[in-house]
Amino acid sequence: MKILLVDDDAFLRDMYATKFAELGDEVQVASDGTSALSKIESDTYDVIIMDMVMPGMSGVDLLVELKKREDAKKSVCIILSNQGEESDIQAARNAGADGYIIKAESIPSEVVATVHSIVKK
Repeated sequence: MKILLVDDDAFLRDMYATKFAELGDEVQVASDGTSALSKIESDTYDVIIMDMVMPGMSGVDLLVELKKREDAKKSVCIILSNQGEESDIQAARNAGADGYIIKAESIPSEVVATVHSIVKK
């Protein structure tokens, strides 16, 4: 699976990228929504995983942009965030998220397994 992982926290971004790569996924990373959109212009991804809280553009803002773009419409979009309020989850779903994972409730290997199960649906 080809994954774009968007998170402003370098430690978490690298840790999750490593976990996905260990299972054979091809992972590229972006530190914010703007760089993610630049990557999407030149490449396609099976899955785009993004944080909710990032500088400049939130995960919901990024989702809204992705859903407008032909080059990203086929990508499965998943939020991976510590924002666990029902209002956050609903906002992400309303913007087109295919899944919502709360970081604090899952260890990294569970996050990877959950992403794979969402994609297979």
